[in-house]
Amino acid sequence: MTISYNWLKDYTDIPETPDELGQLLTSTGLEVEHVNAFETVKGGLKGLVIGEVLTCTKHPNADKLSLTTVDVGGDKALSIVCGAANVAAGQKVVVATVGTTVHPTKGESFQIKSAKIRGEQSEGMICAEDEIGLGESHAGILVLNTTTKNGTPASEYFKIESDYTLEIGLTPNRVDAASHIGVARDIKASKGRSLNWPSVDKFKKDDSALTIDVTVENKEACPRYSGVTLTNITVTESPAWLKNRLTAIGLTPINNIVDITNYVLHETGQPLHAFDADQIAGKKVIVKTLPAGTKFTTLDNKERELTNNDLMICSENDGMCIAGVFGGAKSGITESTKNVFLESAYFSADYIRKTSMHHGLKTDASFRFERGTDPNGTIYALKRAALLMQEIAGAKISSDIIDIYPDKVENKTILVRDKNINRLIGKVIPREKVFAILEALDISVTNKKDDSYTVSVPPYRVDVIQEADISEEILRIYGLNNIELSDFAGSDFIAEFPEKDINKFRNTLSQMLVANGFYEIWTNSLTNAAYQQKHNLTFTGEPVEILNKLSEEQGILRQTMLFTGLEVCAHNINRRQKDLKLFEFGKIYFKTNGKYIEEERLALYVSGNIETENWQNKTRATTYYDLAQHVTQVVQKSGISNIRQEVVKHQLYDYALQLSAGNKIIGLIGKVKPALLK
Repeated sequence: MTISYNWLKDYTDIPETPDELGQLLTSTGLEVEHVNAFETVKGGLKGLVIGEVLTCTKHPNADKLSLTTVDVGGDKALSIVCGAANVAAGQKVVVATVGTTVHPTKGESFQIKSAKIRGEQSEGMICAEDEIGLGESHAGILVLNTTTKNGTPASEYFKIESDYTLEIGLTPNRVDAASHIGVARDIKASKGRSLNWPSVDKFKKDDSALTIDVTVENKEACPRYSGVTLTNITVTESPAWLKNRLTAIGLTPINNIVDITNYVLHETGQPLHAFDADQIAGKKVIVKTLPAGTKFTTLDNKERELTNNDLMICSENDGMCIAGVFGGAKSGITESTKNVFLESAYFSADYIRKTSMHHGLKTDASFRFERGTDPNGTIYALKRAALLMQEIAGAKISSDIIDIYPDKVENKTILVRDKNINRLIGKVIPREKVFAILEALDISVTNKKDDSYTVSVPPYRVDVIQEADISEEILRIYGLNNIELSDFAGSDFIAEFPEKDINKFRNTLSQMLVANGFYEIWTNSLTNAAYQQKHNLTFTGEPVEILNKLSEEQGILRQTMLFTGLEVCAHNINRRQKDLKLFEFGKIYFKTNGKYIEEERLALYVSGNIETENWQNKTRATTYYDLAQHVTQVVQKSGISNIRQEVVKHQLYDYALQLSAGNKIIGLIGKVKPALLK
């Protein structure tokens, strides 16, 4: 998940640098994997200024060049040779002064130098939009309609924002932190700071020009459905501040209405959906499932066949949206949209998860719904988005808020005993400190007794369901570094025991593999049962299922190292890192005859070229035989002799070589089947 440093500062005080903030968040359990500098335009338009063309005459030695003098706010005007046909005196233009590095939309960056062009001195460059990364057009120089003072930095004129992004490796249980306000909540709790929610107090109905009737037929799948209508909308490009916010976290701005729904989603964690109200047949919205086999075309213009478990948002006549997952092609926002029905709902995580998995649709909305959103946050997000549409799109709020919420989701109540908290944490933390931490996390404390108390947990904390979870919340805010090791577990005591041979053996193999260009990876032992089910795969023993699984993606313990390793490969390949040599020490798990079995494994993965190609070195594709050579080195290093090799058929590989020593299978080398790679 990507978080914008500048955006985060809208909700709480952050004196920390981006790197310091990353360390703070990691200490609270939100592991920051990367902190990256970000600019909405490459180079940030540094060195570029707004100027005015004072004079423009033909170049004496070139028909297609002009001699100009340009005022850039300095003591004297600059002489600049310009090749654009549309340059003329009196224009406001963007000027790259001498020494500026220019970053074009396409091609390599270059530095502006003072030079003679066909015998005439040129002290800069008047820029086209594609020459400075602002667009694709090279039809002529960029002419501005402005009275901006000459010499004004172009970054200021175009509102270019420099930012930092924090990549958070969000665990599936922490969906409450899947937003900027969610992350700010943890900063608030950790540092005792205030949390600033944008005000929605100005929300009020302007008129009653448009009424949409809403019916929820499947209340199990949709426990809460809220909506409001807006009229008189102008769909256009979003303002720079909104585009900058979305671009920083990797989203592409579309139009002001869609951008607002995306903005509020990443601000609050509550997904929204905007329908073109004029496309809602009968002015009725019905939340229900449709018969299995019903065809529905989504926004990506793909026709999909629905199951009878797919929750749909329907008009009087047909489906408009796969609830919580993906919009329909007919009811989406276009440039001609004038009226909008805005949806803010709480959908069942189980329904959304099954639909998302079945159709292979992963969206920002489904990511949150299938993990559990805040059932009591729909109205705030609705008001927030409606007010932004008033401000940015000229909208009028043309109905009361519709809110169908028959069974309110109440806070969870958990009895907490001091002795259990102290035992789990390993330290007696003063009660006053414990209560302060819990209150800072919006977990209220009641019914305080000598040895116990009761806590009330808000519904958006789907991960806090039992006493052990409360201890974890206390510990992550109190700080693991503040828990001292007991004398018994101190380093002197631990050093008395020799390191296990298995660890020495691993280190030896790791050093050898790293010396051969491999990188070590660590993956989760939990994996997705659908990987096995989809391809009808069977493994030794029965799979070990997780009783209280947080998501289907992590529903069972792995019976093979392959799938979690392939996820890492896919992650790298999708980021243009195709030349991979990876290894992992781990365990597989299964159940047989009622007993739970764990077995150690070493997995090696190779893909792409044998080494990165450059101008000095040509390379070739990695082959099955390259991997076999590395496996042979591992076997030799292990001291195993008399290895028998046998070509075998295998459910995971197109072709495979099985390695045995005596009657024991010790390894398998194979080329993964393409069907599994998909």
